[in-house]
Amino acid sequence: MIARVKHVLILAALMLFSMQVAAQETEQEREPFDDRYCMTCHGIDGVGNFGVQAPRLAGMEPWYLERQLKLFRDGLRGKHPEDTEGLAMQPMAVLTDESITDIVAWVGTWEYKPAPATITAGDKEHGESLYQTCATCHGINAEGNESMNAPALAGQNDWYLVTQLQNFKAGYRGYRDDDVYGSQMRQMSGVLQTRQDIIDVVSYINTLRKL
Repeated sequence: MIARVKHVLILAALMLFSMQVAAQETEQEREPFDDRYCMTCHGIDGVGNFGVQAPRLAGMEPWYLERQLKLFRDGLRGKHPEDTEGLAMQPMAVLTDESITDIVAWVGTWEYKPAPATITAGDKEHGESLYQTCATCHGINAEGNESMNAPALAGQNDWYLVTQLQNFKAGYRGYRDDDVYGSQMRQMSGVLQTRQDIIDVVSYINTLRKL
């Protein structure tokens, strides 16, 4: 309970900070982008930050990162009132196409480092059976598939995967029809009937992480 309260307070502080930045700086004043905004949450080496639920960016596919930044900027992600982490990120994406290109190129200079596994209690065999539906888009080894617009899952922060799967399932993410791939993912998340299913499938994905 204490940990949950602490987590909520951290997120509230982050949201306040991001809203202050958005209010104080115009888009032009933030051009070119300031990398400190990214590193504040995602870490100086881009490996993610559990405290504010900011995922690993190092090694993320450039086409996927670009699309997500544009979704945040255009208000197609991070607007649902129950998407706490998305609400904190959305104001930070006041970016032009040129800045997004710069950010993607900058992130591409980071060394890929698979995030450490923190979720180990799931039923991996059950997770493997559930993952067969996911593999259609994300690849048999969770390596991602650009032609299907599906990012790699292997090596991503497992706590982030859990949160995002829960958000898709609850309709907090992908609820906009104009977020085409997010909407598709929201529908596909229906195969995960319970939170334990989510834990199981993420536990299995952890076994697929590339080194």
